[in-house]
Amino acid sequence: MDCQGTSCIPLSQSELIPAPAPVSWPAQRLLPQQRQELAIRALAGAESISELARQHEVSRKFVYQQVAAAEVALDRAFAPPPRADDVLFYLPVTRAWLRQLVLALVLICHSSTRGVAELLRDLFDYRISQGAVHNIVHGAVPRARGINRRYDLSGIDIGLLDEIYQAGAPVLVGVDAASTFCFLLSPEQHRDADTWGIRLLEAADRGFAPEATVADFAAGLRAGQGQALPEVPCRGDGFHALYIVRPLVRYLENRAYTAIEARTKLERKQAAVEHRRGRKDRSLVAKLQSARRAEVEAIALADEVGLLARWLRDDILSVAGPEHAVRLELLDFVAAELAAREPACAHRIRPVRVLLENQRENLLAFAAGLDRDLGALARRWQIGVTTAREVLRMQALPMRDPERWRREAALRATLKGRYHGVSTEVRRLSDGVVRASSLVENLNSRLRAYFFLRRQLGGDYLTLLQFFLNHRRYLRSDNPDRVGKSPAELMTGQGHAHWLELLGYTRFSRA
Repeated sequence: MDCQGTSCIPLSQSELIPAPAPVSWPAQRLLPQQRQELAIRALAGAESISELARQHEVSRKFVYQQVAAAEVALDRAFAPPPRADDVLFYLPVTRAWLRQLVLALVLICHSSTRGVAELLRDLFDYRISQGAVHNIVHGAVPRARGINRRYDLSGIDIGLLDEIYQAGAPVLVGVDAASTFCFLLSPEQHRDADTWGIRLLEAADRGFAPEATVADFAAGLRAGQGQALPEVPCRGDGFHALYIVRPLVRYLENRAYTAIEARTKLERKQAAVEHRRGRKDRSLVAKLQSARRAEVEAIALADEVGLLARWLRDDILSVAGPEHAVRLELLDFVAAELAAREPACAHRIRPVRVLLENQRENLLAFAAGLDRDLGALARRWQIGVTTAREVLRMQALPMRDPERWRREAALRATLKGRYHGVSTEVRRLSDGVVRASSLVENLNSRLRAYFFLRRQLGGDYLTLLQFFLNHRRYLRSDNPDRVGKSPAELMTGQGHAHWLELLGYTRFSRA
């Protein structure tokens, strides 16, 4: 008797007798095709219902049920198609419903006030002025502002900060990396340290005390956070570092192709002259030699800088990279190699090299936190840190890569029963590493769809927009955990009513 994992209870002899197998009635054994054939024969009328029931060993009631199902299917198959002017449902249009429609057109459909008035005129035969549309939108602002301010921001672990411009004026943006909750959306006259410091202090009054923030290398932003939240590190945005490296690589590659084309043209020209005159043109010989040297140098420079860029992307700034100290050494090596090649293309290489040198600590701050978390994980599972990092590197390889399967087999042999738990925790840890402010950039791209309609942005409009973006539920997302939830629900872990209902409206529902 196996008592592992349970309490042992003695069983009587009768309890050891297996239970009888469940009874399977003839009607349950009929396949869908057999039921269909039964219904067709019954509808044909050539045989009586009683005879059909006897042949299939079922009840007459069962046969009548199959006939009813077949009749419903026939009615649907031969029913006339609905006409375009058939009434689908009736909608009671009230003033409250029109206000909801106006808000939905502005916030969901990105409509302008002029577009809202035109739609109501053309489709509803209802006249409304642009001023009335403006008043409806701004009438929802006080309630939206109150809801925005009630949220506790202490649950934000990593804050993403950025700036976006509209008509030359900056808009300060702050987003929670985990939930995409927008905790800051403020139009300003300046983006200096004082302005950023004031807004971050206001967020701190609502509990904003993250483990770290991630931002680009704007001086005012970083200085403002240093004044308002001196104990919170501001990590460098790896996306911006790679963003300026990619154009450098493309430029050097294009320059190499141009050098190849120039050498090819000179060779063709020299061949034509030699064919026509029977000898080479001395001036072309000198140009061709110079073009060949330039080609070799351009190709070598493009290849070498491209290799440095791949190291930066795949090793130094990658989650599955070496420990923090090694990353710093590698980054210094890349900067030194760029400096050595800077004379060959100073106006392009120098900005990249200066950024890597000045922001080395900020760019690799995430790696220091990753080392700390991997160390804690290794201690919990009583394994070496190198083993935990090897799991991280293995998971970063493509699924079909044979090297991944080789490493996984070795790790399973090493970790044995702990492999699944360690692998799961390492995966969760790597998914939580934030190296870039990509989510705030994504929010900025969505804000653009609203900003382009307006020359000037008011604080009231952005207050309402912030409320809508935080309480609108995601219809789709690369992260399946976000689908069907709003950023506010993701941050707080608590549900809330529809955003229109939060503004005091009753939504229409069909009877």
